[in-house]
Amino acid sequence: MKRTHLFLFILLSLSVIAAGCTGYESSSPQSVYPESDMIYDLEETSAFDGGSSYKLADNGASSQSSITRKVITTSSVSLEVKNTPEALDDISDIADEFDGYVSSSSVYTRYDDEGMYGYITIRVPSSELDKALETIGDLGKVTSKSTTASDVTEEYIDVNARLSNLEKQETRLGEILEMSTTVEEVLAVEKELGRVRGEIESLTGRLNYLNDRIDLATINVDVSEPRNITHSWGLRDALSDSVRGFIGSVNGIIVFIGVVIPIVIFASIVGVMLILVKRRVWR
Repeated sequence: MKRTHLFLFILLSLSVIAAGCTGYESSSPQSVYPESDMIYDLEETSAFDGGSSYKLADNGASSQSSITRKVITTSSVSLEVKNTPEALDDISDIADEFDGYVSSSSVYTRYDDEGMYGYITIRVPSSELDKALETIGDLGKVTSKSTTASDVTEEYIDVNARLSNLEKQETRLGEILEMSTTVEEVLAVEKELGRVRGEIESLTGRLNYLNDRIDLATINVDVSEPRNITHSWGLRDALSDSVRGFIGSVNGIIVFIGVVIPIVIFASIVGVMLILVKRRVWR
């Protein structure tokens, strides 16, 4: 019985240590990797991130360190073209050309039937973003363009560190499970092992998402066709105004007649009745 209590105490201690190791969410990269006179050159590579890496290196001073930044980049472009469907197809081909893909695409007809417009979102390698934007700009007239970058270095390092600690804890729990001799011990270890594996899966998914957003930049393109503009020296507008005025006048006359006729009929009936009443009175 004493052995079981000792075993559970060890397991509880591991849980407390694990909680301390995984509580990095509010810490900065400097708190994850404290400053020292040593040179850090950490390469974290695993199957889920396809060989992504991050580095921390001291350049000679303990207070100065350089970090390979992890940045999520998104660009937006408004493009005026002669033919919207063809432009969307060309942008899709550009995504393929730069080893990217189309995330979403749509095309619509304007409510006044004056041309078409559409939207397309593509993902291309971040290293090819500038070339892809230049190629897209050659398809028509660029009316607006913007690029935003979000630095996720701190979160990336934090997730990597927490994941590494959890994987070590998983290995240690596996060794403890092999040493377990009673049902109570096995159940306790398996419960803790299940919790650790759940956190590993969650962090792995988050790291996969970050790697995807970092490695592939997002380009949102709004495509539209120019509206038809005609010069008629004002005659067309004048004619349109006169036609609208005539139609308005006719509508006014019709409304007036519709209101007056019932009044005239009612007044006529009342007048006739008064005349008949007077004639009878005079007799």
